[in-house]
Amino acid sequence: MFEIRYAQEADRDFWFSLDRHLPESGFARKIAAHEAYVLMDNGRPVGLLRYNLFWDNTPFCTLLCVGSSHQGMGCGRMLMEHWENEMKAQGHGMALTSTQANEEAQHFYRKLGYRDCGGLVIGVPGYEQPMELLMLKAL
Repeated sequence: MFEIRYAQEADRDFWFSLDRHLPESGFARKIAAHEAYVLMDNGRPVGLLRYNLFWDNTPFCTLLCVGSSHQGMGCGRMLMEHWENEMKAQGHGMALTSTQANEEAQHFYRKLGYRDCGGLVIGVPGYEQPMELLMLKAL
């Protein structure tokens, strides 16, 4: 049985087993702001989603990750739909996400109704990466 709940301090080890981008200091802020979710399968954490507010008013999913044992089972879709429903209930009319242009996630997001709305190219030495595709969905 799947359940989605806000992340808690007790999730720290699981969280950082999947999220290699969030600074340790940012985890407590995400918990306090309710900007992080954990997907549970029979009481065991299997996936996560975190977000922030772009322009301080538009929900932006900054990370969606499901453990390898649960990939391909609809877990990512469950997390995204839960988050989108919460954002809509809070009065938001659209949501953003992004993925690197060389990642397969762009196809997943398109299946969920996200559309390309731009890209970000970072060429600063030491920070280079493939273009980041920005994607948008009306809620």
